[in-house]
Amino acid sequence: MARARTPDLSEPNERAGNSGGADAGSIPPQARTKADAHDDLSQELVTGEAVALDLRPTGFVLRAAGTIIDWVLYLGSYVLAAIFGLPLVIGALNLDDSAAAAVGIGALVLVLVVAPMTVELLTHGKSLGKLAVGGRIVRDDGGAIGFRHAFIRSLTGVLEIFMTFGGLAAIVALLNGKSKRLGDFIAGTYSQYERVSREVPAVHGVPIELQEWSHTADVGRMPDRVARRIASFLRQASRLTPATRAARSSELATEAAVWVSPVPDANAELFLAAVAAIRRDREAAALTLEAARLDSLKPALEGLPHGFPDRS
Repeated sequence: MARARTPDLSEPNERAGNSGGADAGSIPPQARTKADAHDDLSQELVTGEAVALDLRPTGFVLRAAGTIIDWVLYLGSYVLAAIFGLPLVIGALNLDDSAAAAVGIGALVLVLVVAPMTVELLTHGKSLGKLAVGGRIVRDDGGAIGFRHAFIRSLTGVLEIFMTFGGLAAIVALLNGKSKRLGDFIAGTYSQYERVSREVPAVHGVPIELQEWSHTADVGRMPDRVARRIASFLRQASRLTPATRAARSSELATEAAVWVSPVPDANAELFLAAVAAIRRDREAAALTLEAARLDSLKPALEGLPHGFPDRS
């Protein structure tokens, strides 16, 4: 079983004591933490709670496939309109050649600019091609796009997709890690991949170092609110930045130690994992015994008294 490296319960105090002797010109610990997080998680979105969200961008091949589907649909619609719709409109309005050319250009703008912009705006970044490949256009901060983003993307799409047959968009997308085309850089957007497999929460047992201690540990006095905070931390620990993970585990371990007897000499996160596993196992055992007792009483609870006639 893999174990996360976590500091001892005393490590925050030692780090705090060492930081007191830093000179005035040194970088604050908070600034160093943010800089390290930016370097290590340059492709991730870190929230204000220091949780790194795993928002995966859509790959180049999937983006290309989705774009081909969309533009085949848009250009196919224009061809059908030019063959069947425009002659009827021109004939019904009795337009001359210049007016007919203006109507044709207007229809082309409607198909290449207005239609893609409207589709992305109404579907919050979706389209038929993106739906097929599992992508969605979002802002660089992960939020939904607005009118400005959709308009810029559609307008630049005429240049980099329609006029260059997708060559400019492909070159730009191949030169960056998120497969962003030129319109994405200008609008501040990217394609987020949403078709991810369902995450199955892992169930861990008591760490090997604390198995002997777990046989005599008393964790029954711990309030449910503390146990819920510990369980929540263990679920999201892998998504926290290292500094935040260490500080949060030490804080929770100090809070939980008040309700645990005896307190082991162990790393903070291992201690929390052991406490959570002990509570889960003991509560599961208690529920199993309760269910067994109810099953044994079931005939007496549901049966008729002795000699009482069954009138059903």
